[in-house]
Amino acid sequence: MDWLILPGAVLSALGLVGLVASAVKIVKARRQGLDDDAMRAQLGRVMALNMGSLFLSVIGLMMVVVGVLMG
Repeated sequence: MDWLILPGAVLSALGLVGLVASAVKIVKARRQGLDDDAMRAQLGRVMALNMGSLFLSVIGLMMVVVGVLMG
């Protein structure tokens, strides 16, 4: 099951990049000084990226763990 480890690590890395990107977008939105409604709209858009990145990272880590345990 060694073939599962490298793709899992790549998925985890992509998820981590997405999480960092969502954090950067939130910091930029906070620095813009948006009003409450605009900030909520911005957070709603970034939430999809955040949850998708977290899902991708978890799936990648599960692939790595399964590859290590089975190999």
